[in-house]
Amino acid sequence: MKVGVLALQGAFAAHGRVLRRLGAEPHEVRGPDDLSRVDALVLPGGESTTMSFQLVTANLQQPIRERIDEGMSVFGTCAGLILLAEGVQDGRPDQVGFGVLDVDVRRNAFGRQVDSFEADLDVVGLDTPFHGVFIRAPVVERAGDDVEVLSLVDGKPVLVRQGRLLAAAFHPELSDDDRIHRMFLEEV
Repeated sequence: MKVGVLALQGAFAAHGRVLRRLGAEPHEVRGPDDLSRVDALVLPGGESTTMSFQLVTANLQQPIRERIDEGMSVFGTCAGLILLAEGVQDGRPDQVGFGVLDVDVRRNAFGRQVDSFEADLDVVGLDTPFHGVFIRAPVVERAGDDVEVLSLVDGKPVLVRQGRLLAAAFHPELSDDDRIHRMFLEEV
């Protein structure tokens, strides 16, 4: 299975290592031709405003949206969650995303870089907690009826799934635990 990892900015290399360890074939996606060669896509963490501008510059915003509309599985982490969300609070007015996940998110909801933290998360479908790494993390402020909340921090959703879309406010690629990536690959 060929899994693309958006490689414009952010933690794309770490996702590639986890995917390879799980037997998937990761491919860096930097343009539309790269996107056409993959079965699924990971949108990594990074800086969501920068990533949104780079999506437009690389001519990827519309092709990715079309592939999602056609049913491609996508896993967004941190900034990737923001890019997938229908609504973004505290974002820039010129920031673009895909608007395909029925959630509203708040950017940097847990604070600035110095407020980054780690937490053991109870995750639906996992028998033991998952160690989550939160770096300038967003949080889901509203989840639609079709969105399954898989994990919470302080009563707020931080891992959600809607159909073939999986999104995390944290960075599972920075953990030694590959169960969240495995969950994504099982959906693909």
